[in-house]
Amino acid sequence: MRIKSLLVSCTLLTMVASAPAGAAVIKDLGVNPSSATGQFSNNVDGLTFSDQYTFQLVGPSSFVTFASATNDFAKASDFITSFTGQLFRVVGAVGGGDDVPVSAVATPQPCQTNPTGCQVLAGSALLAAGNYYLQIAGIGGGTSGYGGNLTTSAVPIPGALALFATGLVGLGLLKRKKNNTTADVA
Repeated sequence: MRIKSLLVSCTLLTMVASAPAGAAVIKDLGVNPSSATGQFSNNVDGLTFSDQYTFQLVGPSSFVTFASATNDFAKASDFITSFTGQLFRVVGAVGGGDDVPVSAVATPQPCQTNPTGCQVLAGSALLAAGNYYLQIAGIGGGTSGYGGNLTTSAVPIPGALALFATGLVGLGLLKRKKNNTTADVA
């Protein structure tokens, strides 16, 4: 069972490592917009928001998709509480309750450059072609807002499969060597 989880981890790592370095921005979330100017697209009660950014991935490849959103706050009232982000695969209508999460829920971390005045969400997933959305939610106060982007880059499947096959052969040889060593001892 441990070898199986190792193989899955190696496969994902191989696919991510073989992705092109230049990722394309597919959604620009703006530069720390302010909720006071109506930048939260799905403002529920004046403070609570749940924004969805839809996108479609096409082609035979898999895609490494990365999302980040930053909340800079000059005043404590501009801090977004319950700030989260997550990627979903669209099944029916966007946000219809039947969509499938394809990433873990991202929670904010302090920004490295300004840990007391900035928080950032970041997450990634390996996705197949299809329809998706990034959901960013939270409770904004004062003139709080966020900005960021959603990027993707195609993972060349033939190259990834060749590397995966090489890894499988290597693991098979290691297991064979271990079995031969055990047989020699007996």
